[in-house]
Order: sequence, then C-alpha cells, then structure tokens
Amino acid sequence: MPALYFRFRGSFRRPLPGLGLGVLLTMAAAAAPAATGVALLDDPAVACAHPLPDFSYAGYGFGLAPLPRPAGRLIDVRDYGAKADDEIDDSKALLKAFAAAHAAAGPVIVQLPPGRLILSEVLRIERGDFVLRGHGPGRGGSELYIPRPLRLVDRGHDLDELRAYLDKYDKRQVEPERNIDLRFSEYSWSGGFVWIQKPGTRPAAYLPEHDPPSAASRLAWVRSGQRGQRQLRVDSTRQLAVGAVVQLRWFNRDGKNGALLKALYGDTELEIGSHHWTFPDRPLVRQSTRIVAIDGDTVTVADPLLHDAGGALRADLGAWEHLREVGIEDLAIAFPAGTSFGHHLEQGYNAIYLTSVFDGWVRDVRIANSDSGILTGNSASVTIADVTTEGERAAHYAVHIGNVHNVLVSDLRVLNPVVHPLSINTQASKSVFLRAQVFGEPAIDQHAGANHQNLFDQLSLHVRARRDDKGAWYPLWNGSGAGYWEPGHGRFNTHWNLRVQVEAGATAEETVRLVGGAEGPDARVVGVAGNRRFQVDYFPRPYLEGVNTTLAVPSLYQYQLQRRREGAVDANACPPAGARSASR
Repeated sequence: MPALYFRFRGSFRRPLPGLGLGVLLTMAAAAAPAATGVALLDDPAVACAHPLPDFSYAGYGFGLAPLPRPAGRLIDVRDYGAKADDEIDDSKALLKAFAAAHAAAGPVIVQLPPGRLILSEVLRIERGDFVLRGHGPGRGGSELYIPRPLRLVDRGHDLDELRAYLDKYDKRQVEPERNIDLRFSEYSWSGGFVWIQKPGTRPAAYLPEHDPPSAASRLAWVRSGQRGQRQLRVDSTRQLAVGAVVQLRWFNRDGKNGALLKALYGDTELEIGSHHWTFPDRPLVRQSTRIVAIDGDTVTVADPLLHDAGGALRADLGAWEHLREVGIEDLAIAFPAGTSFGHHLEQGYNAIYLTSVFDGWVRDVRIANSDSGILTGNSASVTIADVTTEGERAAHYAVHIGNVHNVLVSDLRVLNPVVHPLSINTQASKSVFLRAQVFGEPAIDQHAGANHQNLFDQLSLHVRARRDDKGAWYPLWNGSGAGYWEPGHGRFNTHWNLRVQVEAGATAEETVRLVGGAEGPDARVVGVAGNRRFQVDYFPRPYLEGVNTTLAVPSLYQYQLQRRREGAVDANACPPAGARSASR
C-alpha cells in the first residue's frame, strides 16, 4: 500500500467574470493506511508533485488538546450591580467586574447571568487566564445588547496608528454612482466591544515609524532549518528556554527578487505587490510557536516550519508579547437591526476583537446584526468553534482570520448577508475553516497580503446561480485585497470537499461554473460536489481532483490529525524540493 505524502510545489491572477511529529512531508504509519480513493493522498508520484501542507496543527494546543473548561475565581457581574432584563445600562457594573478580574490573582471567570445586559462601553481583556462566560447563546441564555457603535463609544488609542495611516495615505471608499467619497473607517477590520489585546502590542503594522527595530526583540538568528521539519539550528541558545513561546520570523531584505518571495509564490507569472519588499526590517512571514527541546545549537519547535530558514531565507527567533488562556464562551452579542453605511464605512458594530492571544478560544457564541462578528490579529493556536452570525445588517466580515498562525474555525454558521463570510486575510498561515455553513451569498475570500498554506475544509455553501451568455455560474472564490499586497494568496492554499447547494438560478440538468477571480499560485481544489454538476474555473489553474465526486475523506484536517495521533512518521520518499522542478 502506498505511503501518504504531504509536501510542496510552484504557479499565477486575473479579473473576476501541539506536539505531534513534524509533517508537511511524506507520512506513513507503522501499518500502511487504507487507500482513500484520492490520488493526492494515495499516489506517491502525485503527492510528491503536488505536496500538501499538514494543517492538523491549527487550533488550541496545536490541534491535539481539547478546549479546556478552566476553573478559577468566579466574578459574577451581578455582584457589581449588573441586572439583566431591566432596560437599564449595565456598562458601569460590567467595567467594575472587569477591573476586579484584572486585579485578581490567578485564573478568573467573569460570569454573566441569564438574560439581557445592556453595554455601551468597550470591555477590554488585557491579561491571560481570563474567561468571559455566559449561560448559553440561545433563548434563556446570556446576551450582551449593544445599542451604539464603536464610533460613538471607543475612546482608546489602540487604533491611533491605523487612523493615522488612513489619513496619511487618504484611504477612501469611492462609489460615484452612490455619491460616496469617504475615508475608510478604522472599524472596518479592527476593534470590538469585547476587545482582547495585551497592552503595548500592535494587532497589525501600518506605519514604519511605529516599527521597533527587529534586533530589539531578536533572541537568536536561525542558521538552518527545513520546511516541514521541526528542528532548526541557531547561532545561540542563551536567550532561549524550553516551554517559551516565540516567533519564527522570515524577512525579505532582497527586494523584488528575494528568495522568500520565491518560497511564497514559486515561479508565478502573477504580479507581486510592493508591500512584499517595502519594509525590509518588518517580518513578511511569522510563525508563533513553542520551543519543546534544546540540544546544543538545535532547537525543536512544536509545529513544522513554514519555509526553509537560514542562508538566503533570512530568519530569526524573536520574542513575542502575548496573552495565554483567554476564552469567550456561552453567550450572545446583539446589536440593533439596521442598514449598513457601506463597505469600508462600517461604524463599528463589531462583537469580538481577538489579538495577541496564544492558546485561546471562542466557542458557543451567537452574534446578531454586527458589522463584523469576530476580527483577529497577531494571534496563534486559537480555536473558534460553534459560532453563529445572523441578522439583517449587511456585514463586512463574519469571522476574519488575519495576521495569525494556526487558527481553527470550526462549525461556523453564517446566516446574515456578509461581504466576506469566510476570510483568510493578510499574513495568515496554516489556518483552517472547517465545516462552515454559509447561506445567502457565500464567498471564499483569499484576501492577499502573503496569506498562504491555509485550508477551506468540508464547507457547505448555499448559492443562487447567476447567468451569462455561457449559462449558469457563481463567483465562489471572490477575494479582495489591496494591489500592493497581491496576489490573492501564496502557495498551497487548499480547498477540500466543498459542498455546493444551488438554491436558484440553474436547472437540475445544467452544469454550473464555479468561478474564481485572480487567486494565487499552487492552490489545491480537491472534491467539489452538490446538487448540480459543476465546472471549476480557478485562476491560475490549481491542482484539481474530485470535481462532481463525493470524497471518502470528508475532512482533510481531521484526516491529517488522525494520522498524527496514530504516530505517522516521515518516510523520506520524496526528493528534496530543490531536486525537482515545480510542475505547473
């Protein structure tokens, strides 16, 4: 029986009409696995020519640990004056309870009562070992009702850099047909009423004058390391310790032809935007991970390296300020029904802003009438599970995954109209949308910005087909992003077992074209099926298998995770990446 392979390869964008063994490499258990019927998993030649990243490290505890139900000091907001369902604003009481939680020693749980609490202030979580918990997101559970947007409430300074950036570069939404010519809102992709951020950190970098020198946080230079392996050699271990969470950082200091751009995009013919070389002292790729062993000058980290490191692929290990064990669970966040002011003009009806978190989670949360449900940044090893977004307001994001590593979003339900319901955004890596259900106008948003090695897995997408002179079609891959961050994604973004339900616009006898715009190189599209026959039009051409086929492996993430649990090991069957040319 053939071994299983997870490795790597190279391709191009046009307008639209944990602690398991390192993988990303050939994997084989002591007993050979049964054939799956998927050539990309079963056939060694196909697997080596079209390698797959190992996505199973996404989520809390590098994918292996269950989400905790932590104990700790219970801080009941009713003890600070909050009273549900009395139509009186509870903001002062909630702020007092949060202040008490921040002052307390050890783990804390801020408990919300059943019923509706009214909030008109930002609730900030600025320490670790902190859980905000309700009595459930449904009827009879706990709801934070927020009548006013951040535009009228936020008095903090954490977005001042973003505001200055928007002003300096005159970033505007211009729609002449709607008489719109307005500066972007800072709340379009940032901020939330539950705002998680370690003081002094930046969710994202905008202005170079705010960039600290990379040397100030450097712990060691990386001398060598191989993509897909977990060991690397460093110039010094003096500032390193087992158990420390650090950032492995890759820099492009060689301009348009840098080796890191080759690693990110292969031999693509797509144009690569200028932000990839404009800031040479700002990491272009960041992998937040944990040191699990040190032996001489060899350091072992918890998850496989995204890229080779050392030599032309200049990389270091840097200190990373973050919060650990932060959770939001069992509650609802609701805003008043209403219309949206427009794309990029959102006023800030944003529920959760999750930044600078390692080993954190959001689970069992319902969000109604938001501009954005959950926005992320500068985080890693986070699980977002069983979240529902609903309501009438046209939202910008349901769940936004940006500037993060190893984030797992499982069992998301998107019931509201959203511009970007499933968004992999700037500098996201090894992150996964698993078993999402999207209604209305589903779109897979690969939002440029050097995002790469991400997975859309076992999605259920309910669409209304459109028509042109060629017949029925739907823009399933409908990304966005600024030109200076193109292309839409880097190598090895993967789309696995997409279930598309056409609810209108095409007869049962028609073939529906599922169209992508200018996406990115070396995508994998494996398994597309539903209640119609489909044709995939993805550009540049991806590795394509299993169209109009029901896969025997419903979830790639779960499959790879199970293989890790079984102790799959590297069989070294594929030659080194540089020993063969990338097929196109």
